[in-house]
Amino acid sequence: MDLVTELSPLLAAEAAAEAFAAGVDPADLEQAVWVRLLEQTPDEPRRWVRSAVRAEARLARRQARRELPYAVEPSAAAEARPEPSALAAERRRAVRAAVGRTPGRCPEVLAAMLSPADPTYREIAGELGMSQGSLGPVRSRCLSCLRRMLTSEVAVPGRWGMER
Repeated sequence: MDLVTELSPLLAAEAAAEAFAAGVDPADLEQAVWVRLLEQTPDEPRRWVRSAVRAEARLARRQARRELPYAVEPSAAAEARPEPSALAAERRRAVRAAVGRTPGRCPEVLAAMLSPADPTYREIAGELGMSQGSLGPVRSRCLSCLRRMLTSEVAVPGRWGMER
């Protein structure tokens, strides 16, 4: 069996496991490891693949920390373009989809919090049939769960594993 056929499933699995925490596409991570493999011939390829994927993921995280977006002042011309509104709509859809996947009462609590009517805690508690005093801790747990879900999907970890 040739090396590519032997290592492909392992590399795909390792890249999929490491890519999202590093903020890169799994296919990009796989490609970087294949390039590394072409540059050297390891003695133990399976062990080498695991360490190479992790090394490339670390490199991607470091590069993401160094790359800073340009600070651009919004102008009337920029606001007239459809891209900003399309991106904002996509972010709202992603948040709404993640809210729907949260456990327990979280979907209804978070949906009430995201309501365009901007209800008060008293109104939300009355609507959900819970005490106003318990709404805060439930909201906190739900937001924490939502933050973890969204972070694992889209965020790039910052220095020392801290989320940005």
